[in-house]
Amino acid sequence: MERNAELRDFLRTRRARITPEQAGVQPHPGPRRVPGLRREEVAYLAGVSADYYGRLEQGRHLNISD
Repeated sequence: MERNAELRDFLRTRRARITPEQAGVQPHPGPRRVPGLRREEVAYLAGVSADYYGRLEQGRHLNISD
């Protein structure tokens, strides 16, 4: 479980460091509740579903294949 916590912390801190403009993402209109990118934006850039990325960032137990 500790590996999941390490991954969660890593993803959260990195996501907070970059703005949509820096990542080349068109920001959604309206106020942002988080500093940096939204989960959906990171998932889009990574080519994974927003649900899958959310599970990664929340540190849920995942069965990742080799």
